[in-house]
Amino acid sequence: MKPAQVLVIGAGFSGLGATVRLREAGIDDVVILERADDVGGTWRDNTYPGAACDIPSQLYSFSFAPNPEWSEVYAGSAEILRYIHAMVERFDLRPRIRFGFDVVHLAFDEAEGLWTARARDGRSVRGRTVVFAAGPLANARFPDMRGLETYEGHKVHSARWDHGYDYRGKRIAVIGTGASAVQIIPELAATAGSLKVFQRTPGWVLPRFEGRQSEAATAMYRRVPEAQRFVREAWYWGHETMALGLVWNTPMTSVVEAVASAHLRRQVKDTWLRRQLTPDFRAGCKRLLLSNTYYPALQRPNVKLVTWPIARLSPKGIRTADGLEHELDCIVFATGFEVGLKTGTPFPIVGREGRELGALWARGAHAYKSVSVAGFPNLFVTFGPNSGPGHNSALAYVESQIRYLVEAIGLVLSRDLRVFDVKPERQEAFDRDIQRRLRRTTWNSGCASWYLTADGHNGAMYPGFATQYARMLAKVEVEDYEMRGRVG
Repeated sequence: MKPAQVLVIGAGFSGLGATVRLREAGIDDVVILERADDVGGTWRDNTYPGAACDIPSQLYSFSFAPNPEWSEVYAGSAEILRYIHAMVERFDLRPRIRFGFDVVHLAFDEAEGLWTARARDGRSVRGRTVVFAAGPLANARFPDMRGLETYEGHKVHSARWDHGYDYRGKRIAVIGTGASAVQIIPELAATAGSLKVFQRTPGWVLPRFEGRQSEAATAMYRRVPEAQRFVREAWYWGHETMALGLVWNTPMTSVVEAVASAHLRRQVKDTWLRRQLTPDFRAGCKRLLLSNTYYPALQRPNVKLVTWPIARLSPKGIRTADGLEHELDCIVFATGFEVGLKTGTPFPIVGREGRELGALWARGAHAYKSVSVAGFPNLFVTFGPNSGPGHNSALAYVESQIRYLVEAIGLVLSRDLRVFDVKPERQEAFDRDIQRRLRRTTWNSGCASWYLTADGHNGAMYPGFATQYARMLAKVEVEDYEMRGRVG
């Protein structure tokens, strides 16, 4: 079978968006490899009660695929998934998707200049270039916790919600108090017999603007697309200013903390509970949380906040370091993901001279402009190393990555290149500069977070504004790449 011009791994936001832009650039021979039986990525998988985005709908969507029909200012997961499905239909992407193609191995043949993707069921497909769009939050992770397998009750991970289990009246625990947990806890608190929330460290919580998009606004966006673009730009620049308080430790950081502290004081009157819910790190060091319902839920008579460390799981529940055993019917693990591309890859990726990407990234991921990796020609990564925002929409960063990789893939195909590989010295210089800049950010200011490896390497976040990131990826600088044609 003739190799495809482009293999796209993953049918989430970035994989689908890349395909749309590639086709608009005249690159139509694109094959999307998706392990599941539907599109959507994290928004297909995260269906827990209360699941929603903490970025406004107008900003958490592609600029080239506007949706005038949003119902909420902050859309829930079901509405975001409907948007993704609508995008697939609008751009006729479904015929290009191979569902159930669970990639377990990806390897480059330098002699032919081709990548081969092999699926779990033995199928394989080849391509001239690859867009690796598997996503950073694709694989749910249960914590490495003593006694996990001995617990006899019901276990649920937030990203693999069990809708067949009846949570009403049950003795439930939630482990974790991050972004997913603060959405789940109010929903469970309303129906559980008892709910215990096991907190390791509290986070900074800001009030969330609640509101529906008015019918008048929807009608205006339909008639006047420029009005919707203006609103999107306003949200964008509003979030850009937040970088001054969340990316770096500045006087604006203190303003963010003051707003969060006032929110805590307004909603929690008990001084001891407030103390338990007050972080000891600067705002921005961990992911900022948005909720109007989390603090009230913790004060319901059937809810208890537990701050003692978990010693182990037991057959009947959770045993804490103070010696108490909490008997439970169900434990909800809001404990996050195996963060893709942080310290490895989800499956072996083999580049030139047999080098394996997961091994190279074992102690922390590195890339050139977060998109290209030396030794892995014609491979382009979305949501790659050091592309994470702490203040703005991830999709704004993804659009910059897509624009860059479309130009790069166009060069590979138009010049009939066998190898398009970033030079190691350019990648190393870029990474040194990124790590130097990261040392001055709140993420590297002393707290423990999923942004950092065990030895403190930050391969997740970008130390700057979204506008800076866009300028960095505005043009492919071909002098930074080794290029070899198919002859010679």
